[in-house]
Amino acid sequence: MKNTAIDPAMELLRRLQRLLRWRLWVREKLQLSDWQVTLLWAALAGFLGAMASMIFSALAEGVHELLTGSSAGVVESMRHLPWWGCLLVPTLGGAAAGLVLLYGSRLTRSQSSTDYMEAIVIGNGRVPVRASLVKSTAALFSIGSGGSIGREGPMVQLSAVAASLVGRWRLFTGPQLRLLVACGASAGIASAYNAPIAGSFFVAEIILGSIAMESLGPLVVSAVVATLTIRVLTAAQVMYRVPEFQLYSPWEMGPYVVLGLFSGTLAPLFLRSLKQSEEFFLSLRLPIVARLALGGLAVGVIAINVPQVCGNGYSVVVQILNGPVVWKVLLGVVACKWLATMASFGSGAPGGVFTPSLFMGASAGYLFGGAVHAVWPAGAVNPGAFALVGMGAFLSAASRAPIMAVIMLFEMTLSYDIILPLMLCSVIAYYTAKGLAGESLYSASLRRKAAAEPEPVLPTGRVADLMRADPPTIPAAARFAEIAQTFLSVRVNNLYVRDDEGRFLGAVSLHDIKPYLGQPELAELVIARDILREDFPRIGPDQTLSDALGMFLGFTAERIPVVAPGTGRLLGSLAKGDLLLALVEKRRKPVA
Repeated sequence: MKNTAIDPAMELLRRLQRLLRWRLWVREKLQLSDWQVTLLWAALAGFLGAMASMIFSALAEGVHELLTGSSAGVVESMRHLPWWGCLLVPTLGGAAAGLVLLYGSRLTRSQSSTDYMEAIVIGNGRVPVRASLVKSTAALFSIGSGGSIGREGPMVQLSAVAASLVGRWRLFTGPQLRLLVACGASAGIASAYNAPIAGSFFVAEIILGSIAMESLGPLVVSAVVATLTIRVLTAAQVMYRVPEFQLYSPWEMGPYVVLGLFSGTLAPLFLRSLKQSEEFFLSLRLPIVARLALGGLAVGVIAINVPQVCGNGYSVVVQILNGPVVWKVLLGVVACKWLATMASFGSGAPGGVFTPSLFMGASAGYLFGGAVHAVWPAGAVNPGAFALVGMGAFLSAASRAPIMAVIMLFEMTLSYDIILPLMLCSVIAYYTAKGLAGESLYSASLRRKAAAEPEPVLPTGRVADLMRADPPTIPAAARFAEIAQTFLSVRVNNLYVRDDEGRFLGAVSLHDIKPYLGQPELAELVIARDILREDFPRIGPDQTLSDALGMFLGFTAERIPVVAPGTGRLLGSLAKGDLLLALVEKRRKPVA
């Protein structure tokens, strides 16, 4: 009688071969590289960043309603409060923020205060969770109580925290983790302003200092996913709805050139005043609760007669862009808003000054356009157009990022007709501000942190700095079933073969086992030593990144084994993606 029993080992081998054939087909058809996987993680960072931003916005509105008893905007709520309410609400908000920071510091003593910019520029990509949550919670009270501060800062910080957690969970290398945190920051900016392109260029131009495609691609994916998430889950639209602006005459370009010079001069003065206000509050040597309460009280005193100083200035900017506005009233509001922002920022209220900078630019542009119109009507037919261009010029001068400023103003208004004067004015403002002051809106704190950093965490130019430990390996005597199971359990195309002493012998490629997938009887006799490639490229840990780049040229593999010279012992592997990111970081402009 014929024996029809099936050998369990042979059946297992057949199943492994079927799975490997499917894996090989997917690899050949889809060609899912490390860069494509990076884009998937960037998309996840974008989604998480959008969710974090929406949660923070909802909580800030809840705090505002709790303190004021109104669900209206900050300016409207403060306008309807009695005089004592205008004093009490910002003061209580500042004191509450101070208490959160005071008692929160006890929970974060073992953590640094690294923010997302520091983690990307001079750090290792690890954004502290508890410290970020404490600071963001304090920001809820500063923002919800009407502080003259923007909400974009904590929104971006929380988005970066979410991205950092994902990268740490997946054990990303330093360059990968820094890029993913940058993706989170891009998502936060895109969520705050409904501007995905500007969010990408904000991080690329200001933080990374590079518009290389290796980093810009993931930033764009993250920002687009964040914006789509916001638009699907909320009623988010164009941030500033403005009437159609147009350039009535080429002669108008002359006043726009002067506006660029004016904005480039005013922005450094604004930033310098914020720094001086911070020094003043610190010189008082008050406890943090009293200091933030004093800053809130100062805002409240001003808000009794000028409630427009509360919040980030968004409602006033909308009014300016849709005009007309009485110039004497606007001039008074600008002066009061400047003082209120100095009080909030100087006292240490957590938040951002990005949106207040847009307010200052719109106001300065409108006042300038109105003055030109009074003297030469043909030179400034519509002062509102000067307000729009002034926003971009002031932001360009304050942030030292003219490309981002132009793109952001276009995205936030969708006013294409104003693009020519906007580009010219922003570039002139950028060079004017750069000539007058060396530091931008973000560079001062980064420079201080960089000086205080005991050891640089960016790669110094050696392969060992970027090496990933414990790459997938198999012993030389591994049978086909073990090789197949290893390929199915890890997402690599080459398995490194080592001997009993850990020496690197060669590599087995996924394509090398293709001839055996249809022959289980022959595959059962194969071991790793029989099919390995002994001429597989390898590199030493002390070789330079330039050497590694040259080795990758003409080589299709995504990773190269790192082998100790002399002993031949396998130390790890170097990924092409990590190498390219590191080279982009080495080209990064210095903090300025």
